[in-house]
Amino acid sequence: MQRHRSGLIVTGEGEAQFIPRLFRSLQTEHACAFEVIRRIGQRSPRSGPVPALRVTGTALRIPSKDEEEIGLAALRHMHQWPGSFVILLDDLEWDRREKAQSVFGRYREALDAVLGTCGLSHAAAVHFFVMMLEAYYLACPDALQSALGIDFPQPDGDVESLRNPVSAIKDRFPAFDKIEHGRLIVEKLDIPAALSDPATCASLRTLFAWCVKAMAGEFGMRYRLADGELFWVTQMQIEALPDSPPG
Repeated sequence: MQRHRSGLIVTGEGEAQFIPRLFRSLQTEHACAFEVIRRIGQRSPRSGPVPALRVTGTALRIPSKDEEEIGLAALRHMHQWPGSFVILLDDLEWDRREKAQSVFGRYREALDAVLGTCGLSHAAAVHFFVMMLEAYYLACPDALQSALGIDFPQPDGDVESLRNPVSAIKDRFPAFDKIEHGRLIVEKLDIPAALSDPATCASLRTLFAWCVKAMAGEFGMRYRLADGELFWVTQMQIEALPDSPPG
């Protein structure tokens, strides 16, 4: 069985240290591995077009900073591991929520500019943690209780609509540290449980749906992929994947 490799490009310090463990539930059903290949600075929407720079005296275009840090990092991983995938993960905080489409477009442009020249754009995706990775901790009260040693209530509504999930955690556990405690919590997160309500966590579900299709898996009731809500900004990347994985 082919082992599917996914390289992760992340924007957060915690994600750089422990985010591959978020995907461990996928490893129970698929031969797959996830590794962080680069941490980049978080991008914001552009205020205007970026002029193309060229090597003096030639028609050769110099890659932009986005293309170098994102697109070329993805391409290097794909060349190292033919048939692999790349996922860019970014937090979508409250004050950026209305800019999701523009932020997505900037990341996508950096990937497509490089990968499109060799037909690999479909093998890379951009996904968001809404409104930050910590929102999903609140969707798993058992994981919070196990890691922090105090009870957390079952959330009302969609955790992706919380204005500041970190503050919500600190209200009950003031000593919360995003790195120290985040590592412990992610290790215990039950992602199928977090996605058990088809009306919530659309962005997280879209990430897992993309991964499942990339590995030629079936959309069933696990993660509620068969009937759950998807994030309108990123879901079209699922449709861009071929019916069978490359390679």
